[in-house]
Amino acid sequence: MTQQTEVDPGRRPAHDLRMAVVVTVGWLGGIAAYGVGAWSVWLPVALVVVAVVLARQGRARGSRLLVGCAVVGTGVVASALLRSEAVAHGVLRAVAEERAVAELRGTVVSDPLVVDGQWGQQVVVRVRVCEVTARGTRYRLGGVVLALGDPGWSRVALGSEVRWVGRLAPADDADLAALVVGSRPPVRIRGPDVWWRGAAAVRSSIRDSVDGRPAAQRELVPALVVGDDVGLPDEVERDFRTTGLTHLTAVSGTNLTLVVGFLLLLARSVGVRGRWLTLVGLLGIVGFVLLARTEPSVVRAAAMGTVGLFALGTDGRRRGLRALGVAVTALLLVSPALAVSAGFALSVLATGGIVLLGPRVQAALGQWLPMPMAGAIAVPFAAQLACTPVIAALSGEVSLVAVLANLLVAPLVGPATVLGLAGGLAGLVWDPLGRVVGTGAALCVGWIVLVARWGADLPVPSVGWGSGVLAIAALVALCLGVALAAPALLRRRRLGVVVVVASLVVVLGVPGRIASVPGGWLRGWPPRGWVLAACDVGQGDALAVSVAPHQAIVVDAGPDPDLVDRCLDRLDVTQVPLVVLTHFHADHITGLPGVLDGRTVGVVEASPMLDPAAGVEEVTRTAAEAGVVVTRASYGRTLRYGDVTLQVLWPDLPAPVRGPGDGSAANDASVVLLIESRGIRMLLTGDIEPPGQQRLAAVLPDLDIDVLKIPHHGSTHQDTDWLRSLDAEIAVVSVGEDNDYGHPDPWLLDALVYGGAEIARTDQDGDVAVVAGEGGPTVVTSD
Repeated sequence: MTQQTEVDPGRRPAHDLRMAVVVTVGWLGGIAAYGVGAWSVWLPVALVVVAVVLARQGRARGSRLLVGCAVVGTGVVASALLRSEAVAHGVLRAVAEERAVAELRGTVVSDPLVVDGQWGQQVVVRVRVCEVTARGTRYRLGGVVLALGDPGWSRVALGSEVRWVGRLAPADDADLAALVVGSRPPVRIRGPDVWWRGAAAVRSSIRDSVDGRPAAQRELVPALVVGDDVGLPDEVERDFRTTGLTHLTAVSGTNLTLVVGFLLLLARSVGVRGRWLTLVGLLGIVGFVLLARTEPSVVRAAAMGTVGLFALGTDGRRRGLRALGVAVTALLLVSPALAVSAGFALSVLATGGIVLLGPRVQAALGQWLPMPMAGAIAVPFAAQLACTPVIAALSGEVSLVAVLANLLVAPLVGPATVLGLAGGLAGLVWDPLGRVVGTGAALCVGWIVLVARWGADLPVPSVGWGSGVLAIAALVALCLGVALAAPALLRRRRLGVVVVVASLVVVLGVPGRIASVPGGWLRGWPPRGWVLAACDVGQGDALAVSVAPHQAIVVDAGPDPDLVDRCLDRLDVTQVPLVVLTHFHADHITGLPGVLDGRTVGVVEASPMLDPAAGVEEVTRTAAEAGVVVTRASYGRTLRYGDVTLQVLWPDLPAPVRGPGDGSAANDASVVLLIESRGIRMLLTGDIEPPGQQRLAAVLPDLDIDVLKIPHHGSTHQDTDWLRSLDAEIAVVSVGEDNDYGHPDPWLLDALVYGGAEIARTDQDGDVAVVAGEGGPTVVTSD
């Protein structure tokens, strides 16, 4: 007689984690393929060997799981290797290596992006090339290139087929076959298809519906609805990063759910049911992809949304982890480059956190809170906790206010998204109606902007955290501990209230100077033996030269005091015996308050070129308020701090002078320092221009160094021959991501690479440290 086992109907079945194991192996296979190349094939081979051993021992279940892992791992590895080989050995890459001029034909696959460069406006756009003519030979092929051209490119719509002439150059991005620089506008062969024209009309109508609103609201509505964040003000982006709200401006599964959910609600209201409802959902997903463009994040959201639709009616909520696993596996097989995408990792982790931890936290809070409120707290908490280690690895910080900020904005994200889309659609029919609906969306996002601004202005919106292996491992362990303990802690009302109140006290009341995790060994930063660090402070310079534990010389401090302060915190710098300001431009001086905040500072030395006057006045006032003396850097002077020697090589001005105020004189009078520490010779150049560079070359023809700080953020205005003659092993460029000046110049970087230099850049690598070792200097980056 078979014994029946009663099942508690109120108890949810445990999540099947086998799919998570399979996905993890596939993901690791993709990372290995892009990291070690062909060696990654040994991962699935090893799994098959282990599976055979387990099968021979009678462990069939474990064997089957490993075989599944091996199949998925093999698929992802093979897909990644094939794509990499196709790009690396394709015709486009070969032509790019020769830097040849070619005629290309292809289809525009991204919206043109206009940037203000140093020499005027430039347009950046991606094109899928189908034909290229170079060296008198015509090739038919496939590959995506990044085209850089004049403003004429801005009139080319996504989906158009174009022909143009440009010079090819190698691309750093593994997914790009080449860069193509062309001064002439392209010739349009064929316009975009009707669906692209329709999507463009809706996107334009969404913007028109909020035209006339304040800038933050006007730009946030299209960013929220379709991820169009090109015009988002810098201060809003900074506030969103600090408060953990950046996911709102990136297309995600949430955007898709809101938009498709709105369409399904409309369809239900007119009587659509069954398979027809599923068809409406699928059409909604296709329409959403067209609106938001076929970027990786959009494809990711569409895939997960499709899986969710097919899960409807088949106990999909209990199979959320399996549905997520299917979506992730499919995406990795189709686009293995996602395995090394931070955005993809954040999306998957957030969804996984909501599926695994969200219901448990909601059930715990539901013991003493209304269930809707419990859910509103549980979802952002679970998503943020799951993403925290990756965010810390990328930014070096852990947000304390993210959960609270997401909780406060959650009630208005849905209405803002739906009203924004509805305003765009209504505007196509009647413009005044679209503006009325769009005003509702703008008011909703106005609250979101206020919350972000409030959170960013708190004493401690985030704490510094390193991105080294030890630091991230410690954070992962901490997050796992919180995930395991949270349901039990929050289940009891009194204990839950104590936890919530204590968290609010930490966020709202902790003094700003302790906003950094103590112990460099935990944070993994700074690296042991560092001699020079270039801080990631955006479009500006801020460098630190290590003198002793907790002591450093700071060379330049711009442009953001908070970013400079946080960088020095991460370096454990509490004493600054010397600050050198190479010249008085804002991107080198306005972060000086961040150096002075809470640190012992000896003296500030600055360029003898007193230009611009506003910069001189700002430095003088800031230093005086902190009780620090400002002196002038003297040509030829040598200073010694411990084992660090500094020599002022430039400018050769005998006394302070006032410049003409055109900016160029101030740049060319930048203080140039030759610094030697632990056998490493470093040249810090400020923004010195070609005339000054040529004078230095004439005075010091045999100057030989190990590390070069590239002048003027890597601008095109350089004496490249002199820079190459320095024979630097490492060249560091301090530059802001997506800056308006076109810095750094790719041709300059290529010239230095050809001369044997390793390039490190703060816009891509985060904080950059030069470490002294037995074999010479090496680069360690925080990203």
